[in-house]
Amino acid sequence: MKRLVAVAASLCLAAVTAACGGAGGADSSASVGSAVFTTIDALKPGIDANAPINPYNPKGNAFRGYNAEWLGWTKNHLTDPNQFYPGVAKSWQIAPDQSSITIELQPDGRWSDGRPITAEDVKFSIGLAYTQGGTAYALDPSAAGAASDIKILDDRTIRIAQKTKNPSSTFVRSVMETVIVPKHVWGGVLPADFWQKLKVAQSDTPGAEVARAGITSLAEKVMTFSPPEDVSAGPFVLKRVNPGEALLVKNKYFHNAANVAADQVRILNYTGNEQVWNYLVSGRLDSAPFTAVPAAVMKRITQTPGNAVVRGYSPVSEALAFNQSRKPYDNVHVRRALAYLIDREQVTKVASPEGGIASVTTSGMHQEAAKAWLGDGTAALEPYRHDPARAERELRAAGMKKVDGRWTMPDGSPWKMTINVPASFSDWLAGAKAVTSQLNDAGIDAEVVTTADYPLYLEEMAAGKYDLGFWLVALGPAPYNIYQRLYGAQNGWQLFGGRLTHVAPGTKGNWMGGAETLDVNGEGMINPGELAVRLNSAPEAEQKKIISTLARAANQDLPVIQLWDYVNTQVVNTTRFSGFPGQDSDTLRLTAGVWLQLGMLERK
Repeated sequence: MKRLVAVAASLCLAAVTAACGGAGGADSSASVGSAVFTTIDALKPGIDANAPINPYNPKGNAFRGYNAEWLGWTKNHLTDPNQFYPGVAKSWQIAPDQSSITIELQPDGRWSDGRPITAEDVKFSIGLAYTQGGTAYALDPSAAGAASDIKILDDRTIRIAQKTKNPSSTFVRSVMETVIVPKHVWGGVLPADFWQKLKVAQSDTPGAEVARAGITSLAEKVMTFSPPEDVSAGPFVLKRVNPGEALLVKNKYFHNAANVAADQVRILNYTGNEQVWNYLVSGRLDSAPFTAVPAAVMKRITQTPGNAVVRGYSPVSEALAFNQSRKPYDNVHVRRALAYLIDREQVTKVASPEGGIASVTTSGMHQEAAKAWLGDGTAALEPYRHDPARAERELRAAGMKKVDGRWTMPDGSPWKMTINVPASFSDWLAGAKAVTSQLNDAGIDAEVVTTADYPLYLEEMAAGKYDLGFWLVALGPAPYNIYQRLYGAQNGWQLFGGRLTHVAPGTKGNWMGGAETLDVNGEGMINPGELAVRLNSAPEAEQKKIISTLARAANQDLPVIQLWDYVNTQVVNTTRFSGFPGQDSDTLRLTAGVWLQLGMLERK
């Protein structure tokens, strides 16, 4: 799969071969003979040399962990989303009830032009984040987890509190993942009365709607802003960019610059997996984030001197998702039959042999997270092992008929199954073909239909145009985020103004079309959408109970069939640098720029 895409208008900076502006704090002595770290950016396939140096721009030449810096770097712990490595922040104190977070900045943190990074920069950056929206920076006064008060305690300390009326367990993470930009460069983007407007926008007073609209209208201005040069809080500064690569040089003012092993970073352009494979086979990359790789290609990659494979936990699973508003997928017996017919081990061997493990069952969670949250409770879930006989019983229970070895609809009309996938996702396409091959062998007329690109795929899926499609689930670590993939907006639950409603299939993005309530064995009737929303504010003990219920609901009702759990398989080359993350390291889920800024890597 080309799973090197960002989970989001550009302005011309200069001619593509020209410099991108002065790198004031750059170590200009870095040149031929310097320690150069070469990689790709998983979040930016296709470098746009004309894009601004802007972290809010989808194509912007701001590279996370290199010249785009967060307050802290998320560890993606299995059950605790509030663990971080330091970034712009040196330390932080989280209130026991997560009502606030007090952040102390790096005491010697400076921008690449030499100016100190201050709490005022952080507050201003939060203001920019409000124009984009999000959990901590929602404008709706009833939104869960929205920041209610931002107070500068001193030049290096700031406290952000969340509204006590509707708290969220993802508030702290949203704050720590705020990208920090220099106010002295970006200051003109926000109007002088921004904070007064924000106060009105977050209230129920007259004029609130107008204030909210005014702040939202700033989003495009923020995304298209083009700084004249890169003023970075990170370990590197962008020096130049062309269609083939971006070149960054060390920021001598970075607080940990003495321990940053590289003088330069080259981020190479790519538009598909094959280019990344070629880079790795030729030994050009010091590291490459997860890329779907066939076994034969991986063998060639590992034969390259210095290349080594490291693997770790990835909080993502791949699933086959149903549009239950379409027959016969509205019938749970059909969904269960398909689960029994699909041999997940074989699908994984074909689709993601180097970066996936066949899912143990469907629970809505990656199996490692399921073990952490459910413990022995995982044994109570139906595993849906490959069993054609049980599949046949389920199909007959749904009223399906078998005529001359082929399954038909209950009325005898042909059953034609189509599975949609984006054409550019190599592992999804291979997996879908493996699934349809197995189903055709079982007497089901199934085929794969490709969509030109991923954005169009998501658009058409949201419009309910597909019967079945591949869908990422289990996106942790926060359990709220995990179960929003099954019981959120895509399945009809809309949360607005603190009020949860369930909309009809085919409306407001409800393409999954599941029932609003489910009768779960041992639980009775439940509303899975209500339970999923409660995960946003419930304490850990209650979260465990809710997760147990939702796992059983997903396992019994099968809104999706989980096929494989991703393994974070990466390739590093130890010829030029050492100190790379080891097997199962949580730092594998961060960019190599974070490895460099933390001082993990050493030059050889």
